[in-house]
Amino acid sequence: MTVIATTQPRAALTEEARAELTALLGDRFTTSLPVREHHGKDESYHTPFPPDGVAFANSTEEVSAIVRICATHKLPIIPFGTGTSLEGGIAALAGGITIDLSGMQQILRVSPEDLDVTVQAGVTRKQLNEHLRDTGLFFPIDPGANASLGGMTATRASGTNAVRYGTMRENVLGLTVVLADGRVIKTGGRARKSAAGYDLTRLFVGSEGTLGIITEVTLKLYGIPEAISSAVCAFQSIKGAVDTVIQTIQVGVPVARIELLDEVQIDAVNKYSKLDYAVAPTLFFEFHGTEAGVKEQAEMVAAIAEEHGGMEFAWATRPEDRSKLWQARHDAYYAALALRPGSKGWPTDVCVPISRLADCILETKQDLAESDMLAPMVGHVGDGNFHLVYVLDPENPAELAEAQRLADKMVSRALAMGGTCTGEHGIGYGKMAFLEQEAGEAYNVMGDLKRAFDPENRLNPGKVVRV
Repeated sequence: MTVIATTQPRAALTEEARAELTALLGDRFTTSLPVREHHGKDESYHTPFPPDGVAFANSTEEVSAIVRICATHKLPIIPFGTGTSLEGGIAALAGGITIDLSGMQQILRVSPEDLDVTVQAGVTRKQLNEHLRDTGLFFPIDPGANASLGGMTATRASGTNAVRYGTMRENVLGLTVVLADGRVIKTGGRARKSAAGYDLTRLFVGSEGTLGIITEVTLKLYGIPEAISSAVCAFQSIKGAVDTVIQTIQVGVPVARIELLDEVQIDAVNKYSKLDYAVAPTLFFEFHGTEAGVKEQAEMVAAIAEEHGGMEFAWATRPEDRSKLWQARHDAYYAALALRPGSKGWPTDVCVPISRLADCILETKQDLAESDMLAPMVGHVGDGNFHLVYVLDPENPAELAEAQRLADKMVSRALAMGGTCTGEHGIGYGKMAFLEQEAGEAYNVMGDLKRAFDPENRLNPGKVVRV
């Protein structure tokens, strides 16, 4: 596998620094090896790098104080939410201190009349929606994992609902951020639009902890739809499934979710979640709106699917049935790993303009057909984003090399089609070379921004850009 390490020298955790952090946090600062190892490993195949210590913060003020101590002692700082990232974004490549924000779980304010909420960074998406349940509102961004909202903001997460509700980029109104020197700033606000100054909020959304540590987030909320209906439809070919998606988007059907599972992935889902869907390329749909609107949307999509070789729709309208369907989709990664017990997953994703989606998927599937690599495919295809999980033995150099070859080829293809090297996984340290290829001269400007915000390169060093 490719490992891109930072050139930053590893700073030692001195006894003085340890004493200051302990005085601030008590037993919420630890150098226990199991805790450190847990905080240096995400859900990906990437080599883990544990920090030298872990600080569990409960407030913005504590994060600021921790950062100031680390600044004094020249220690790198790595923010940590729930550890569900996929490109090595939480690995402590230069050692230092991980700041665990999972204890920051206060929902600070809900304004139903304005459809917004402010939360601490450690609040998870499921926790927020449970809190909102009796208000008639919900937060729609759903990356699958029960990730923290601070982490979702830092990685510009999206997920299954993005085709209708957008990504974190469109749904974050304002932030509280701790900078590299410990200063606390607030960006954006609760107004739905502003022409006041630089858009610092969008700068921090997706910065992966390299420019500042997000401690509070103000988010848009939405009314829970009057009617929700989900459906599953198998297709004779993957081209028919993708063409159905493209036509659905082009004619303007406001579908909430369109998820593609290829025949390999649907077989894995059947086995893992004990379902009995046809083993064929399959689309999962969800429709939101009024009763009449949902019925109209479903009829339009069913007609489009029939034109492209879609089989009969299997409907799920009861909440428990919809939950079972979407839980099976969210468990696709673990279902893929279960096809080969003892394996590890190498997940990767790309995103292309919707008009090139069929070409990109079909050419990628052809590459897989010519390889012995097991790699189920899933996709948030309503916005041109799809994923592969290479299921492999991480101790087998030949398999790692083949996965790298196929992943490189897929990304190069997406870039040639006007797409991006990652639709939602982020850069971490796994896709830095691809970002440089994609961004061109803008990559150097990103480096300039990094140096301006973090001149000593202590905030999550070795991620996103090389400085």
